[in-house]
Amino acid sequence: MITTPHNLAQALMATEMIDSSNASVQSLALDLVRGIKGSRERAVALYYGVRDGFRYDPYEINLSSQAMSASRVIANGKGWCVPKATLLAALCRSQGIPARLGFSDVKNHLSTPRLRGFMDTDIFYWHGYASLWIDGHWVKATPAFNRELCEKMGIRALEFDGVHDSINHPFDLNGNLNMEYINDHGIYDDVPLEEIKPVYQRFYSRLLSYKEGGWQEDVNLAHAGRASDAGTSETP
Repeated sequence: MITTPHNLAQALMATEMIDSSNASVQSLALDLVRGIKGSRERAVALYYGVRDGFRYDPYEINLSSQAMSASRVIANGKGWCVPKATLLAALCRSQGIPARLGFSDVKNHLSTPRLRGFMDTDIFYWHGYASLWIDGHWVKATPAFNRELCEKMGIRALEFDGVHDSINHPFDLNGNLNMEYINDHGIYDDVPLEEIKPVYQRFYSRLLSYKEGGWQEDVNLAHAGRASDAGTSETP
């Protein structure tokens, strides 16, 4: 896709879900970039603000446009991959940095036994990330998984420098294959909710109806299991 002024204008517009004109979005963006001048540096600061300032929680899936909005992530203090990418895009747009959303299907995604039990597939469909216009080109950034979560799950948190794409966790800390991108859905100026809904309703119906939460408990149990396995594997 050739980028034109029209494309960039679309990537700066506020929408119902990428609600960059919302007061809470604008206030957060100003707080995160305070004293930072360059657009690349501001984009990086916004990325880390979303990655670590809002916990990843796949039990928070709600496919209404209101629940998917950037401002709702701020209100909740957490979100899953698509709303967190939406928040990053909204923050960037509020700062005059063009931003879009990208989607891929991934396998061997960061997960827990209970989460896998709610899914009728081992594929995570429509995994979301942001694509930011920095220094004349698009750069991909995935702010979904906060550092604390990554440390407990034994993977490296994705870093972002505003120059190189940051979109997957191919290996865990032990060098084992952790995530594989198997299908690219492309880049969008807004959340393609009507395309996402039927796929999630088909494969994640039990997850969509689950309302009891408990993701942090899942992660703590997984972390304890990893620590126990590491302890038993040590040579006395």
